[in-house]
Amino acid sequence: MRLSRVLALGASTLVLAGACSTGGGSSSAPAASPASNAPAETSSAPSAPPPEIKIGAVGFDEARVVAEAYAQALEANGYKVNRDGIGLGQRKVLLPALESGQIDLQPEYIGSGLSAGYGGKSTSDPAKNKADLQAALDAKGVNITVLDYTPGVDTNALVVRKETADQYSLAKWSDLTAVADKIKWGLATDCPTNPVCSGALKDQYGIDTTKIDLTLIDPCSTPMSDALKAKTIDVAELCSTDPLIITEGWVRLEDDKQTQPADNISPLVRNDYLAKVDKTSFEKILNDVSAKIDTPTLADLYKQVAVDKKDIKDVAGTWLKAQGLVP
Repeated sequence: MRLSRVLALGASTLVLAGACSTGGGSSSAPAASPASNAPAETSSAPSAPPPEIKIGAVGFDEARVVAEAYAQALEANGYKVNRDGIGLGQRKVLLPALESGQIDLQPEYIGSGLSAGYGGKSTSDPAKNKADLQAALDAKGVNITVLDYTPGVDTNALVVRKETADQYSLAKWSDLTAVADKIKWGLATDCPTNPVCSGALKDQYGIDTTKIDLTLIDPCSTPMSDALKAKTIDVAELCSTDPLIITEGWVRLEDDKQTQPADNISPLVRNDYLAKVDKTSFEKILNDVSAKIDTPTLADLYKQVAVDKKDIKDVAGTWLKAQGLVP
């Protein structure tokens, strides 16, 4: 319903102009002309620094820390990064920003991105989700490339406090149908237009989000968790990797109709930006980061930010160094 290596960038190369000759001995080389007695000219041609890259991300902590990891990996390789788009908004804001060039890169949850962003049908197969998302982007003509996805996977979860689960005998999403109008809901800000949120709840579970006590909150966010803690809401939309589900003893309800996509994370990058850089080395930097983000890593990075209240830049930087991805 949401809308999860250090590679040397060509150091300046010194190009030597003119031929190198050795004196003495016989040689079949032509005799040097008088001009060849002049000092050989040298030309220093430092490669231009890559253009600034503008990175964006949706507003919840897990996506923001992944975006920061990509940002720091690029900075370690000589890229200047603009972070103004990190936390810019939900998918309905972020995707148009990427398509228009307001940002150049965003980490996307590819299952949800396919279904909620481009009208496709997501599956539990990340390779298919990636291929179908790329096909949808190509069909729309937005000139965006989907890079490698993380082995780590997240999915949308509906979570309740234990006392709520006990009171209404809640263990799965279908149990919510009978009590939908008796509890207070906290769902994603894009839920009314998101097919895997309002669409899935209505079509598969018979829950009409226009007829329930609903508060729209950024999903997988501290405000969403705080609302559940404060009993402002009784059911919250959280990420399946949210550590508070464990630390608070909350109950994650089973999506028994299997409506939610498996959301591995891929960087989406504008093709016009890729055309301005060494595409192979640029993609390798990001793909190497993604390859190290498994599900426990996603959960741990998320916990450090959301529960331990550590600075996102510190969390991302410490992890990157531990993985040998930055010096």
